[in-house]
Amino acid sequence: MDLLKRAETFENMKMSHMSTSDRVQASRDAKELILALNEIYKKTKDPELMDLMKRLTEKKQKIEKRLKGSPVI
Repeated sequence: MDLLKRAETFENMKMSHMSTSDRVQASRDAKELILALNEIYKKTKDPELMDLMKRLTEKKQKIEKRLKGSPVI
């Protein structure tokens, strides 16, 4: 499947030295992949797909955390 290859490529992509626009685009790509995988998961109930979605979600959250930055006290 092309979708699984895209998900693997995204998962293995390096996140260092990314610009802000690259991070925004990566976050959007992750969301698109997760939603597409979820549609397949609803039909098949494959636990491997669920694990992949969890890993992608974790990576997406790290990207978004970096985008928002740390709060200044």
